[in-house]
Amino acid sequence: MNHLLTLADAVATHARLSPARLAVRDSRRSLTYIQWQQRSNRLANGLLGLGLVKGDRVALLAYNAAEWMELYAALAAAGLVAVPINFRLTPLEIAYIVQHSEARAIVAQDELTDRLDAVRAELTVPADAWIAFGQTLPAGWRSYEALIEASAATAPAVRVLPGDMSALMYTSGTTGKPKGAIRSHEGSTLIALATALEMRFTRDDTALLVMPMCHANSLYFSQTFVHLGATCVIDDRRSFDPEALLATLSSQRITFTSLVPTHYIMMLALPEAVKAKYDVSRVDKLMISSAPARRETKLAILELFRNGRLHELYGSTEHGWVTLLRPEEQIDKIGSVGREWAGSGAIRLLDPDGNEVPDGEVGELYSRTAYVFDGYWKNPEKTAEAFRGDWCSVGDMARRDADGYIHLVDRKSNMIISGGENIYPSEVESALAAHPKVKDVAVIGVPHDKWGEAVHAVVVLHQGVEATEAELLDWCRGRIAGYKRPQSVNFMDDSDMPRTATGKIQHRRLRDLIVSCPTS
Repeated sequence: MNHLLTLADAVATHARLSPARLAVRDSRRSLTYIQWQQRSNRLANGLLGLGLVKGDRVALLAYNAAEWMELYAALAAAGLVAVPINFRLTPLEIAYIVQHSEARAIVAQDELTDRLDAVRAELTVPADAWIAFGQTLPAGWRSYEALIEASAATAPAVRVLPGDMSALMYTSGTTGKPKGAIRSHEGSTLIALATALEMRFTRDDTALLVMPMCHANSLYFSQTFVHLGATCVIDDRRSFDPEALLATLSSQRITFTSLVPTHYIMMLALPEAVKAKYDVSRVDKLMISSAPARRETKLAILELFRNGRLHELYGSTEHGWVTLLRPEEQIDKIGSVGREWAGSGAIRLLDPDGNEVPDGEVGELYSRTAYVFDGYWKNPEKTAEAFRGDWCSVGDMARRDADGYIHLVDRKSNMIISGGENIYPSEVESALAAHPKVKDVAVIGVPHDKWGEAVHAVVVLHQGVEATEAELLDWCRGRIAGYKRPQSVNFMDDSDMPRTATGKIQHRRLRDLIVSCPTS
């Protein structure tokens, strides 16, 4: 087989079968499948007309908007590679991704172009390939709409193969620098079809995409609904509004949405009279992921969404989906992320020597799937570390119980998950370590009722100097994204910092110490 349906092929199929069917909607506009196909083809041809060729990377920076769907389909049609960038990153963080990916074009929302303009001198993207969409056209940027209007609506004459790169998804790394995970068209299509099979989606479903469109969650779920010819509604608010979300679920007759525990907790905290105003009876499938959820939270979700079947997912940008905790297992297996599912192949939990650990013992989680990533861009060493033959790991530690359910023990070498965002301590530590008064620093996640975890720094100062919490928190502004910045700081003597025999800080022991004695 030398061809597998790409996202662009799926759009074309449903444009032919159901041209007037609603495909995408945000608060500003709606697109039918035929409109989506024509605009995406025009955009693809416009990008190729700028001199881009198959395999070139295109950096994308935007809040949630219908344009994300146009861009993903256009890039697939043109054989170009999407490089989605988190809109919460600072200009310096954005610049690193643009340069590391060797992007040959940038598409940005007008509200975010200033972030790129701030580092324009550092970027090697050709001057005529800075493209902006939105209400205004910033100086020095090409119009997204003008590029579409000036280009042909016919499908580009580019042969795209299953193994070709479709996206370069940057994930934070333990070295403090993001890593670009290579996703193929084949992997993206297979995960979409497996999701539809396991969760029993149909073309009659309507999905509400709340998670950022630059994240794997929305990318994977949106492609599932496109391959089915269903409808995606994009929540394009700048911040999460729990009552507005309930209103959208009701007015748009949504049948599915994927949220993190923080979102659900904020909805559940609304007054009963407010929740009762909205009809969410059509919501029959729900996803919760990215952080553990308590028993009482799950019971309250099922009380609010009486027809909803709750699923809990574990996966990663690299793996795709790995385990699923199904609706009938939600209460009996609290604390587990489930078992293998339709498309996830098999799981092994291995000790440092590569031997499988017995049930109940902790090992590094490896999975073997049909849609695993193809390695890290320009990083063969990290790619080699991620694989044992066909088996892939992102460093998560887990145990399997006697019933075969997986329980995560430590997330990606002490990764913090705050409000659904993955935060690596090393990135925050690097920013704080640059402060002239800081001798050493460790960053940990501490429990937080709303966000799941909050970022907390434990700092050792150089001898003879003083610093305040406010001083160090202010230092982080502009150096790292707001969601990564510490919410609190402890100061500790160097002799009290828990370390290994080789002098490395033991983050898990430190977290236990801080959580059990927060004023230390």
